[in-house]
Amino acid sequence: MVDPLRRDVLLHRGIYVLVALTLIFFRLLPLGTKAGSLPGPDLLLCLTLAWLLRRPDYLPVLLIAAVFFLEDLLLLRPPGLWAALVVLGTEILRSRIALTRELSFLVEWLFIGLMMIALFLGYRLTFSLVMLPQVGFGYAMVQVLASILVYPVVVWLSHVTLGVHKPGMGEVDDMGRRL
Repeated sequence: MVDPLRRDVLLHRGIYVLVALTLIFFRLLPLGTKAGSLPGPDLLLCLTLAWLLRRPDYLPVLLIAAVFFLEDLLLLRPPGLWAALVVLGTEILRSRIALTRELSFLVEWLFIGLMMIALFLGYRLTFSLVMLPQVGFGYAMVQVLASILVYPVVVWLSHVTLGVHKPGMGEVDDMGRRL
């Protein structure tokens, strides 16, 4: 028999992988035929940060690293750079999970926005240090701002459709264990 708590964690990890693969698939599709249109938000980053702050046990570090490394490979970015930055950012958030549990949503949104901007600047700085060509600053910043703006929608959809929510103080699962 599989422990119900373990089954729930494995189920949500599988859902995360399926949603991540779907998002990567749609990023690979040539949906826009007009050059120079505004970039969309990084939904995979939003989903990862939203789930991490709500239920860090659903997203182990190796799963996050594998998903973002696969995204790097499929989107022809420098392999491992974005994955390493996202892992660094998520582990910083994971180490402050007790603090973020007490935050209101607006403060959490600000915190996540600052983390996204820091990841973006770290990515750009790394490209600058090794003198790789990169897209314009304004164009890339629009994607970061779009990601920050869509974060509440991703949180709401995760909560409504998949039941991924922050555990309240003293909340226990069906087996009586603290969350």
